[in-house]
Amino acid sequence: MNKQLIFKKRPLGLPEQDTWELQSNPIPEPGEGEVLIQQHYISLDPAMRGWMNEGKSYIEPVQIDDVMRAGSVGKVIKSNNHPKFKEGDYLTGWGGVQQYSVTNGDNWYKVDPNLAPLPMYIGTLGMPGMTAYFGILEVGKIKEGDTVLVSGAAGAVGSVVGQIAKIKGCRVVGIAGGEKKCKYLIDELGYDGAIDYKAENIHAGLKRECPKGIDVYFDNVGGEILDAALARLRMHARIVVCGAISQYNNKVAIKGPSNYLSLLVNRATMQGMVVMDYAKDYGKAAMEMGGWMAQGKLKSKEDIYDGIENFHETFLRLFSGEKMGKLVLKVIEE
Repeated sequence: MNKQLIFKKRPLGLPEQDTWELQSNPIPEPGEGEVLIQQHYISLDPAMRGWMNEGKSYIEPVQIDDVMRAGSVGKVIKSNNHPKFKEGDYLTGWGGVQQYSVTNGDNWYKVDPNLAPLPMYIGTLGMPGMTAYFGILEVGKIKEGDTVLVSGAAGAVGSVVGQIAKIKGCRVVGIAGGEKKCKYLIDELGYDGAIDYKAENIHAGLKRECPKGIDVYFDNVGGEILDAALARLRMHARIVVCGAISQYNNKVAIKGPSNYLSLLVNRATMQGMVVMDYAKDYGKAAMEMGGWMAQGKLKSKEDIYDGIENFHETFLRLFSGEKMGKLVLKVIEE
């Protein structure tokens, strides 16, 4: 049987257990030109919360009674005359929160478990890593000597953003919640400074760590932290709007930043980015990031939990901050 997490109702605020229903259904058969994938790992990302909402966005919302959308990585166990993929191939794509998925192969990519562990292909070498790479290099347009501020700095995207900025010769300051995460940023990832938003005033922390202001702010959280960063922009600063996790479970309307006139005063830019816009260049990015990993310049951290039955409590770790690096759910039963 195929255990599947079915989306049952649109949540208001933090999703409750009954937002989904765990079902066991027969394992599907691949049609002509399709493959059956046994999924090993599911990617848990803050963006999933946005996909549950109705309304215009960069991607269609998940429909009621559909399998919950998620990135995944797994192994082809049956191929029905597929032109590119055969049994034994490992693939990553949009398999959803389930143990088996059938696909015609569109938007699925072959990966090699001998080159990197499978969870890394939905982390640093997957969508979060690609988001970091293109967000900081193409949108943030960092240059050597820039002061780069990253929020959500110990997370899947933020931790890679900061390391890429260091590789490119920037001074990097991370914002994270808790002493353990801030220590990780400096001791393991090589950040130049860290601000613990749970233990100190964010304005005081920014004044201490970014005394001359901010050239690039990579924003994963929105809210008060975005407002504080706006107040410390340097001339021609760039803000990359990647996410706003502090706002995703709001029960009231999102409040916009009150310091936005800083963009005018400093001739700064604030640009949103969605990783799918860069899909044609994923291969190039993965090659370069793989090279940095081989040289020991880029570290990858996956926080892996076990069992599709534990989806809800694991998913909530995205919003409680009880995780480090990339949050992954192992769904294969061995």
